Amino acid sequence: MLTHVVFLPIGRLSRFADEIAREEKAQVFAIRIDCSDTRSVREAFEGIHSLGFVEVLVYNACQPISWHAPKFTDICLESFEKSVTVSTVGAFHCAQQVIPGMIERGKGTIIFTGSSASLNGISGYCELSCGKFALRALSQCLAKEFQTTGIHVAHVIVDGVIGPPRSVQRSDGESSADVSMDPDAIAQTYWHIHNQDKSAWTQEIDLRSSNQRF
Repeated sequence: MLTHVVFLPIGRLSRFADEIAREEKAQVFAIRIDCSDTRSVREAFEGIHSLGFVEVLVYNACQPISWHAPKFTDICLESFEKSVTVSTVGAFHCAQQVIPGMIERGKGTIIFTGSSASLNGISGYCELSCGKFALRALSQCLAKEFQTTGIHVAHVIVDGVIGPPRSVQRSDGESSADVSMDPDAIAQTYWHIHNQDKSAWTQEIDLRSSNQRF
């Protein structure tokens, strides 16, 4: 049995699990986890490994941010540490849980999800930017160390706002894909990365809507 592990915001896990199970006619398990807590990660993966081999790990966790960005001098240390821990330390813990099994089998895919903040520090969002910068570095380090063992490590920069699927129309009749990124299209990119031939692996790719300026 192959176990695919995808980390999503806790409040949305059950709904996404139900949707995937219904669409794919497959058995899906939703596991709540605190990515900033080493024990929580370890215990979660003990349950995951009991289901089978983890072939794909997609890490897309980050601390929720406020659209009203605080001034740097107003950010408390605890908030900063929590954000960096969730974005990067959590990814570190999860990668350590799956890499040994992937090495043993000589295959596996690890995809870390970055954002606009992975490349450019965003004024007012110091916490997010520092966490995403570090996640990018972790991805590069793991790719260089483990690609020869058959493990494909990639970093996907989602540079834009993700909207509803293209099939969902806005009330004014305009397709939502005209103003935001289509999650189904993004998913296709992830699937393509997982299925790439070893002779031409992607380590990093950035995605944005065609109507978005660089």
